[in-house]
Order: sequence, then structure tokens, then C-alpha cells
Amino acid sequence: MFECSKCNSQFPKWLGQCPECGSWGTITEELTVNKESNKNRKPLVSFSEIQRKKAKKIETKIEEIDRVLGEGLVPSSLVLLGGQPGIGKSTLALQIIGQFKESPTLYVSGEESSFQIQSRCQRLNIKTNNLDFLGETEIESIAAGLREKKPVLTIIDSIQTIYSADLKGAPGSLSQIRLTLSRLRELAQETKSVILIVGQVTKDGLVAGPKTLEHLVDVILYLEGSPGQQFRFLRSLKNRFGSTQEIGVFNMQEKGLIEVKSPSEFFLANRNLEASGAVVTPVIEGGRSFLVEVQALVSRTSFGYPQRKCSGFELSRLNLLIAVLIQRLKLNLNQQDIHINIVGGLRVKEPAIDLAVCLAIFSAYKNEPFPSHCSVFGEVGLTGEVRGVVFAEKRIKECLKMGLKKIVCPSIVNNDNPKIASVKNLQEAIKVIKGFK
Repeated sequence: MFECSKCNSQFPKWLGQCPECGSWGTITEELTVNKESNKNRKPLVSFSEIQRKKAKKIETKIEEIDRVLGEGLVPSSLVLLGGQPGIGKSTLALQIIGQFKESPTLYVSGEESSFQIQSRCQRLNIKTNNLDFLGETEIESIAAGLREKKPVLTIIDSIQTIYSADLKGAPGSLSQIRLTLSRLRELAQETKSVILIVGQVTKDGLVAGPKTLEHLVDVILYLEGSPGQQFRFLRSLKNRFGSTQEIGVFNMQEKGLIEVKSPSEFFLANRNLEASGAVVTPVIEGGRSFLVEVQALVSRTSFGYPQRKCSGFELSRLNLLIAVLIQRLKLNLNQQDIHINIVGGLRVKEPAIDLAVCLAIFSAYKNEPFPSHCSVFGEVGLTGEVRGVVFAEKRIKECLKMGLKKIVCPSIVNNDNPKIASVKNLQEAIKVIKGFK
């Protein structure tokens, strides 16, 4: 059989170029062996005979990480930590391993030396009394180190540098990643260790990103954010032991990633209360609610076609809301450039911030500041109506907790609190807002 060393595709004859991945000179002849299918067969197990015990999770003692993981790490599991280069993956991995001060841990790196890791640990103020370092890239040597040490937590930084001598192909190729990850799964089951794998996300997300490994691991964590911004968001794209709806918020500083236990205070810090086009709205991420600021900038276009740009908001949704404002409120936005920004780098996809976006555009267009003590939320329909959203009570509770005096929300919310104003459409919302000033 002839096999491509890059994409692992098989062919009955030799070819110069692989038809699947398009690579040249990667197809080599491989020997096929018929193995006995009944060899080492495991016996059947009935669920009625299994003693049901809840898996004991290992807490990382970092609340934001435990929240995303679902109360902690599970022994004998594989956790993939993905993200763009320079986002802070290695820093977060070291902070996690630094919490296991009384348990044996292992850090495997094929990119950095022990001196570099030690320097980073000193900068992050992480004690390395029970931490061992292995500068190896061959999976067979790594397996020997894990069987000898039997650590509670192992960090593999990163997966695209690990390779197996039993397989032809460069480290980081699809076939190498799949084989090494299968070996790591066997090691996790054998040593009862939690193996945290760091994976770089490429532009297409195929080679070393979560898309290649998502069906082979138990938990996928994705660290989001921009290297030029201070906020980092930890999300779970897959979790066999908990929810995938939670989010962890961190603040990148010189001492590492610092937990943000009250995101509302951080996202609303340094607000310009007298500027137009800024509206506060509550958003839901996982099981928590926090406040963010939606900013809009409206200026007359200098070109024949007006520009529409978004940061943290869907462009298609913005175009729809602009059409609603033009048709229902008779705003002349056809010759205006409109820019929308969610402060802090957060990406919001839920329709609950539609009303905040519309009022921010209205405030920027009229050049009238929005009341700083007011918050709004609700979905806006094509007819201009304000529709109900999920977790309305949780959003209201967060607004009241942060000391906001007025809350504009859909009329479906039943509440006798004088601070809450229920509206049915955009016209009514604008009328209520003007009455707050």
C-alpha cells in the first residue's frame, strides 16, 4: 500500500502528487499486516454490574478555570488548550501546574529549554519543587518519562513538535499528530494522569488546531483575545465532564493571567459619561451575566458607498438593524459611515444587545449622550418591536447590582420595580430614554 506521510491517505499505486492534500513527494510504500482481530479482546461488561461512582475532579484552585472545566480536571483525561500564538497559552498552563504544589507534575516542551521555563516560572512566582522538566519531542521517550514519574498533571507544549519514530513524516503533520495523540491517550489511562496539550491554531485551524484533534480529546479549551489587549477569555468548545457554556475572564499582566471575578467593573472602567453613542447593556456568557459598553460612531461618508464595520458584533446583524432604523425611525443613514465596537474585545453573538446597538447608533447620529445611569437590553424585530430574551431576570439583577438607576427592557418582563421600564418598540424606547434625562 502507498501512503501519504502528510494526510495519511492510501493509494494502490505510487503517485508523484497526493490527490487529497496536493503535496508532492510525500507518497511512500508501506507494508500492510493482517493482525488477529480477537487478540487481547476485552470482556463484555454489563452496566448493571458497574458500581456507579462520581468521578472525583481535581480543582486547579483558579476559580475562572474551574468554572470553565466544570469544577476541575478529571484524572485519565486529555485536555487541549488552543489559541493563537502569543495569546498566553503557555503562561496559563504554567499557572495551572503551579497550583499543584504537593503533587508530582511534569512539563514537556519541545520548543523551549529548561532555563527558559525556569525564568518564566520565576517571573510568574511559581514554585517548582515538585515540577520536573523533560525537553523531549519523541513520544516514546515521553512515554518512558510519564511511566517513571506518574505525575498528576502533565503539560505537553506543544503537540505539533511531538513525533513518533514508528511513522514517517515531519512533526506537526496530520498523521503524526493523530498517532502521538493516540499514544498520549493510552498513557493517560495507564498512569491516571491529566495530560494538558497545548496546540497552536493556524489560519485554517486544521493542522495543529482544535479542528484536527477535537474528536480525540475529552476537553477543548480555547483562549481568545488580542495580543494588543489586556483581556483574555477562556471558553470550552467541548467538555465531556461539564457544560460548554461557561467563560473565564482574565486580565493579562506582567505577573501572568489575573482572574477577573467582577467583569462588569473592568468592562465599564474609564467610561466617558458625556460622549454620545455609548450604551451599557447586560450580556450572558455561560451561567453568568455582566455589563459591557456598546459604542457607535456615525459620520458622513466621504465615498460613494457608506462603510459598515464591527468589532465584537456580527456585520450582517448590523446591516439588518440599520435597515430597521431607516425604515421605522426614518433616520437618514444611507450616506453615513457606521462603526460598532464592543468595549474590551468581547464577541457577542446573542440578539439581546440589538436594542443597545440601535440606541447607540441613534445617540451617535443625533449627537446626544445616552443617560449614563441607564442600561438596555432586548431583541429588535424587523417591524421595530422589542422582543423578549432569555435570562431577563439575571440581566436585571446584574444591572441593579452595579448601581444602575434605570433599566429598559422588553414588555414581556413582569416586574413592579420602579427602576425597570418595559417597552414594546423602538419609538417607545427612545421616548422613555428621553424622559430619563
